Amino acid sequence: MPAAFDNVLLSPAELAALQAQEPVLVIDTRDAEAYAQGHIEGAVNLREIFTFLATSSPEGLAELRDTFAARLGAVGLSGQETAVFYEDALNNGYGQSCRGYYLLTWLGYPKVKVLNGGFSAWKAAGLPVSTTPVTPVPATFPTDLQSADVMLTRADVERALGTDVVLLDVRDVDEWIGESSSPYGKDFAPRKGRLPGARWIEWYRFMKPSANGPVFKSPDEIRAECASAGVKPSDTVYLYCFKGARASNSFLALKQAGFDDVRMYFGSWNEWSRDPALPIESGPPFAMAA
Repeated sequence: MPAAFDNVLLSPAELAALQAQEPVLVIDTRDAEAYAQGHIEGAVNLREIFTFLATSSPEGLAELRDTFAARLGAVGLSGQETAVFYEDALNNGYGQSCRGYYLLTWLGYPKVKVLNGGFSAWKAAGLPVSTTPVTPVPATFPTDLQSADVMLTRADVERALGTDVVLLDVRDVDEWIGESSSPYGKDFAPRKGRLPGARWIEWYRFMKPSANGPVFKSPDEIRAECASAGVKPSDTVYLYCFKGARASNSFLALKQAGFDDVRMYFGSWNEWSRDPALPIESGPPFAMAA
């Protein structure tokens, strides 16, 4: 496996220590305004980690690969550096730092980390913050990497319907019950609902409060959350959300908790809902009381 899943999460102190020991590229996934108001000293800003919408066709995945190989090279990622992604806080960025982790895992990049607790935890630890924009030093992103088998296509999901594969929906509750089509607005996507037969664990449940803001739960706690929905570490799990951000947060959580066979439908509801030929479940996913 090209990307290691052990010790992906760094505390602020661990990130500061890593920066002193080896080449590190810290990547801020927030918008340009938030970055300008203050960021980790030396961090570059790459908002497209969060905003890029992908489809799972061969052409769509090729565009996804080419776009991020170019963008990540442009901000200075050459294969020698450890890439560390962060967002403002793990509960308000929709998993954007984890989306960077997932994309680099898929691309096969060997050294990828996420700041546990995000920028809020970094500031709470009293570590250096800057308002000076960082001008990236462009590099050539490596093209000889072996991709990890973590990306699912729409066809993969279609084949999994009605099988033992666990389709795990991690969206917010209003999306799960069909009240809303997306975080961008109730009617942003053309259909509301969920994948037929999907189970649900809202992505927030993989995190817990700490003195410095939300952080990921322990592996035991994550396994307990999954058990509440009947999901076991031995299961084949296909994750989805709206565009692969919240599901990236859940992907990281499950991998840290020892779930070996976890992949993500990165096109997620944004893609699935736009094809009227694809089946969905709609309405309340539970029996209404008489």
